[in-house]
This record gives sequence, C-alpha cells and structure tokens, in this order.
Amino acid sequence: MTLLALVLLLALLPAEAVRSRHPPKASSDPVFGPRQVHGVLGGSVTVRCFYPPTPTNKHDRKYWCKMLSSICDTVVTTSFVKPQYQGKVSLTDHPDAGSFQVNISSLVPDDAGTFQCGVGVNGRGLSHQVILSVAEAPPVPEPAELFYVKLRSTWTVSCSFGPETANWRRYLCKKEKDGCRNIADSYQNIDQDFTGRVLLTFEGSPGSFSVTMTQMDWGDTGLYYCGAGEYGKKGKSKELDVFVHEDKNFPQLKTTVIGRNGSSATFECLYEPLQRSSSRIWCRWRPQGCEKIIDNAGYVSPKYLGRVAMFENQANKTLTIVLNQLRPKDQGYYWCMSNELKEQQSSTELKVVEGEPSLKVENTVQAQVGSKVELTCSYPCKYYSFEKYWCKWNETGCPKVPAREQRPAGPEATCSTSNRTVVLSFDPVTEQDEGWYWCGVKRNGIFGESVAVELQVTAGSDAKHSPELLDVDSSPESGAVPSGGAYNDAEVRKGAAPESSDESRGSNTLALVLGPLAGLILVAVTAFAIFKYRQLKRSDLVSVGSYRTNISMSDFESARDYSASNNGYSVRDSLESPAGGD
Repeated sequence: MTLLALVLLLALLPAEAVRSRHPPKASSDPVFGPRQVHGVLGGSVTVRCFYPPTPTNKHDRKYWCKMLSSICDTVVTTSFVKPQYQGKVSLTDHPDAGSFQVNISSLVPDDAGTFQCGVGVNGRGLSHQVILSVAEAPPVPEPAELFYVKLRSTWTVSCSFGPETANWRRYLCKKEKDGCRNIADSYQNIDQDFTGRVLLTFEGSPGSFSVTMTQMDWGDTGLYYCGAGEYGKKGKSKELDVFVHEDKNFPQLKTTVIGRNGSSATFECLYEPLQRSSSRIWCRWRPQGCEKIIDNAGYVSPKYLGRVAMFENQANKTLTIVLNQLRPKDQGYYWCMSNELKEQQSSTELKVVEGEPSLKVENTVQAQVGSKVELTCSYPCKYYSFEKYWCKWNETGCPKVPAREQRPAGPEATCSTSNRTVVLSFDPVTEQDEGWYWCGVKRNGIFGESVAVELQVTAGSDAKHSPELLDVDSSPESGAVPSGGAYNDAEVRKGAAPESSDESRGSNTLALVLGPLAGLILVAVTAFAIFKYRQLKRSDLVSVGSYRTNISMSDFESARDYSASNNGYSVRDSLESPAGGD
C-alpha cells in the first residue's frame, strides 16, 4: 500500500517538478558533445566534447573511438593515433576549459559511423555517443550549438537572423514530442514554469537578440530553438543543444527569500572572478525586461532611495543586497547581473509575508538643528548574541556609524542590554545629519534583519522674523476715530503714524492750557449773571439755587471730555489756535 501511494503521488506531481528534484541518467555520465555531426566527402569536421574539469579529469586520458559491434575501437587519444588515421585525425585537450577537440580531415564514406568521445578507459569511463555522417556534396544540416551548463548557474545565448527580421517575432522554444514549447518571446509571453528566470532582450544590431535563463536545473537539459517568426512555419531558427551538469565547487545560492512586511530581505550575488571594473547590477524582473534598482557605480532608483544597499564581500567573493521597508508589492523576482561571466548571473524570488519586524524603530524622526536626538532600536532576545549596528545610508552603501571613542562630538552607537536597545545619539544634531539610518544585526559577517529610520532636521526656532511679518496696519482708515469712541494708547500710536511726535506733544500741551482757562471764563460769566440778577431783583426768573443745582462741576467735566472726540462745535474749538488739534 505504501508503494502504491508513492507511485500515485509521483503521478500527480508535474513532470517538471519530478525532473527538477532528480538528476537525469545522463548526469551520471557528464561527458557531453554533439548528437550528430555532418560532413562532405573530401572535407573535414570538428567534434568538441566537454567533461567536468576536476583535477582527475584534467590529467586523465581522453579518447575518440568507433563502435564496432560490442566494442569501441580506439581511433585517437591524447597520446596515441591509430596507424591508418595518422595525419587524418588529431585530438587536442583543453583542461582549463574542460573540453577536448577531435579534428577529422579528408573525409571518405568509411569515416561515417557511430563514435564515442570520452575520458578514462574505453567503455568504462565517462563517454558520449556521436553519429558522424558523410554526404557526397553540400548542403549539409547546420550543427546544433552546444552549451555545457553548470547546475544552478545561468545560460545565455545570442541569436541573429539579419535586419530583415527586425520586426518579426523573436522566440525561444524547447523541443518536445508534440512540437516546440514556447519558453519566451518578444510579445512578452513567458511560460509559467519559467516565470522570473528567463529574459529575452534585443541587442544592438537589427534582428539580433539574446535569451538568459537562470537557476538551470536538471530538467532544463535538452534541445532548444531560437528563432524569428514561427517555429516550423515561415521564419528562421537555430538549434541549441543544452546539457546541465553538476559542479560541486559551484556555489549554490538560495532560489527563494522570505521577508516579513515592514522588515528586510537579504540577497547574495556571485562575482568571482570579476574584475574591479566590471558592472554589477541588481534589477527587478519584468516580462518586458529587468528594471534596474541599484548598481556598483552609485546608481539607485529614485523609488528605492533609503531602502536598498549593495555590499561587496571580498572574503567569499559575493555581493550582498539588502532591501528593507518591505511591502507586499515588493514580492517578485530579482536578478543579479554583470557585463562579464554571465553564468554567474542569478535570480531569486522574494516572498513577502504578513507579520511585524523583530527590530522596532520609529520610522520618521524630526529634530531641530542644535538639539539632542536619540534614535532607538529595540531588538528581541533572539538577537542578543548578534552584532548590532547603526549605519547611515547613501547611494554606494551604508557605512557604520563610528563608536563613541572614535568620534566623541558626533553620532555614537551604544547598546543597553538591560532593555535590549541600540541607541544612536546626536548631540547636537546638524543639518548634515539628515538622512536615512539603518539599524540591523549581523552574525559571522552575514547580514541579518534591518530596519530604516528617516531623520528630518529643520532650522531652529530662533530665526529672525521678516519686517513683513510685523503686525502693522497700513490701511488709510487706520487713523480714523470710531464714531462715539475714544482713543487708547495703542490707537494713538497706530492712527497717528503719519504725524510727527513734536506736533502731537504741542497739540496736547495747548489743550491742557486752554481747557482750564475756558472753565474760569465760564465761572466768571455765571457769577456776573447772578450779580446782575440780584441787582435787577426779578422774581420770575429761575432761582440762583435751582440754576446752580442744574449746572454742577460734573457737567463741566462732561462737556470738556466730549469736546475731545466729537467733531461738533465746542468751547475748545472756539479757543484753539490754528496749529492745535488732535
């Protein structure tokens, strides 16, 4: 029952999944060469065979033999040539390239047959079968282009079919029993099984293009065709023979990275033995191309400022990319690319899952110039033994903030293990301190989680005000007196702005002199009237008592006050000099 269940399970799995988990039979004989070679009578052919460049294989015997019934008769080796083939057949080994080459000239019909190219002893070592055919006259079929590709590496092929095909559909397809399965084309159609790991791009000359496929797996071994137009119909195509082999010295990178929303993700790229002048690019895969995010020349896409940084590790020959402030829309495929050694290009799928970052920070901090600022990063117990750091982000990386003893007057990083925080202090903060700061953890030189804080620095509050901000009423009506109202000190200063201070003081002095004088005159006139009344002794006029009662000293005060604000005739008006008045 257990065996039956296992068989049913394997039957339900996609064929591609089964192929990717288990190496094909050919992987046990990792010598690779052409399936078939075509020549013409009197002409020559060259057969190239590949082998794993291990120390043993590099120095071992290489051979070319012809199948005769159950044995393989040696024709040529690295140190031997069969007498009848002297001057006709030669074998050249290229151990550094992991290949050897067999040249056969002056072809005759008897040269046709089934052969083996191999390493070690005939029939017992590593070998590959080749069929050689000899035609009487051309044309002969064009041989397939061979590609010996390492497991998990990248395969790149360039195809060109002339300027007349510049507007045709370009494609890569894989030969299968029922036809040629489209892998990618210039109409942005990508096979679902190759999403994120195949890229078709146009090259300089019209009609030329290239196809790059990353994360090569066992199941990618086989025959492919790159072409212009439609395969098997109108158009042009070229046969490509791809063989995937395992190189145990080739680094195996992660194909999938998982990060939590708001946290970070770390990607590794290979660059050995790239030269210092080589371009290294990290981009996001799209069906229509790869959108550049960052490179080693200081370019950072505006959409990723403060979020992404590139670090070179000279020790293990890797390039590390850190992307933080993860969002669900960041989910997708990311490529490491270079202008050299395209087999070291790689792709990684990023998956963003729900959750909270383990490192806790305030995303944005605002501060004034000259103040003291502290950026606090809290970490959980799982990071207690990790190296913690703060760094200031820029387009070329994220250099660590110096320790206190290295820069006493500037930012300093200290860690309080009691409450598990890492604090970055600025005392005082300056405009140059503004920017993005990362808090992160590392272990054994490998980058772990990181989070970002944006520090915004503004000018201090002691800035001088512009005269335009002063509360000055410059309207023509500002000096008018409200109807029935009285001036206060502020109104006097505000309304009298057009007058000089000397004129104002003169007017006030005149009013103080004439006011009491007018009162004395009025008292004298009244006394004179009473005196005349008593002289006349007329009893029908109002009595002195009732007159005096009705005209009290308060009435005099009221009359004086009223005359200061009213525009009507008054005793004061009749006695003022032309230069007076408020």
